[in-house]
Amino acid sequence: MSRYLVQRTRFSTFTIASCLLLQACGGGDGNGGENSSVTLPVTVTPVPTPTPAPSPTPTPTSLAQIVAQFTTIDLDNLLNYANPNLPAYYDNTVVNRDNEPANNQLEDRIATLGRVLFYDTQLSINNTKSCASCHQQSAGFDDPDRFSTGFAGGTFTAAHAMRLGNARYFQPGSAFWDKRADSLEEQATEPIKNPVEMGWDDAAGGINALITRMEGLEYYPALFEFAFGNATITEPRMQQALAQFERAMISSDSRWDQAYAQVFNPNAQNRNLNVNLPGFTASENRGRQLFMSGRNNGGAGCSSCHQAPTFALAGNSDSNGLDAGETIEFKSPSLKGVALSSFFMHDGRFSSLAEVVEHYNSGIQDGPALDNRLRQGNNPQRLNLSDADKQALVDFMETLTDNSLASDIRFTNPFRQ
Repeated sequence: MSRYLVQRTRFSTFTIASCLLLQACGGGDGNGGENSSVTLPVTVTPVPTPTPAPSPTPTPTSLAQIVAQFTTIDLDNLLNYANPNLPAYYDNTVVNRDNEPANNQLEDRIATLGRVLFYDTQLSINNTKSCASCHQQSAGFDDPDRFSTGFAGGTFTAAHAMRLGNARYFQPGSAFWDKRADSLEEQATEPIKNPVEMGWDDAAGGINALITRMEGLEYYPALFEFAFGNATITEPRMQQALAQFERAMISSDSRWDQAYAQVFNPNAQNRNLNVNLPGFTASENRGRQLFMSGRNNGGAGCSSCHQAPTFALAGNSDSNGLDAGETIEFKSPSLKGVALSSFFMHDGRFSSLAEVVEHYNSGIQDGPALDNRLRQGNNPQRLNLSDADKQALVDFMETLTDNSLASDIRFTNPFRQ
């Protein structure tokens, strides 16, 4: 009997464990006899698979991580602004015209901050306009429109935007068409405070109200700390950064540059600026000759004001006689990239380079501010160029287009789109 009970116990254990809720597992008579299996109610509670806790989003801990959230800039691998690779003819004759001040020498860190400031629409009162809105890289850092649209949309600037390429080579460095700012630094934040352009005038709280906004934008305290060693945002620091970014816009890779590099000789007469350039058409070389040679040598005398190789304006230039009786000494930007512009002169009155050439050929008006180089005796100059020569000057100016500057990644929009 004891042996039977042991076997019975083993069998029942097996039956319960392996055949849950199944009847007559042992094949008995179905009447509850000795050989019958007992049906036992067994509830199996499934063990839930644990759900892993979500990993928390890491909080950026470095300045580089903070800036990378908003921009494509890598603070650990900065782009080169401070030490550009320039042609041999950007030598002392060019350096002597450089308006970079001793207290704001180009540094990659500060110019990088300037790039962000230049493209940031948060610097306008309603987040719609940036410096780049009116100075577009593809247009030679000019505005394709005659007058730039202000932040309000229905208001416009009183003057045409100015190209920025080679702005650093106008000496003594005054800025705006009418030279009212003494430097690029002083000019840099004026559009921000302008009631039409970006809107931070006194009525809107001025530059201090903008700085309060910038302090609340995570990337600016990080960028200012990276550039200056601490996160303090000030107008002079903004001016430093924007001016550095603009001075870094050096144009030295136009077709003219590429051709002139092949003939440049610092010891040759006029550094070989007067020789025919390889790869130029006959009309382009004729235009080069007219541009580089003085009126007494059969030329148009353009280079006496627009100085090669930067084609920035000579520092002692006065006005160009757009209107009779003119008293304001207007300046011009460098002619590098001039063919990328759609409008010309401070008020954008001309819409083609042909009109510009015709002005110097036959349209100069007399006035107190007229530059003496544009006079013939006591009267405004009249060049009396042929149609072919006028077209040659246009053809030559088109060789000054620098497509490298117009697409250089260092000067593109850094914000993540």
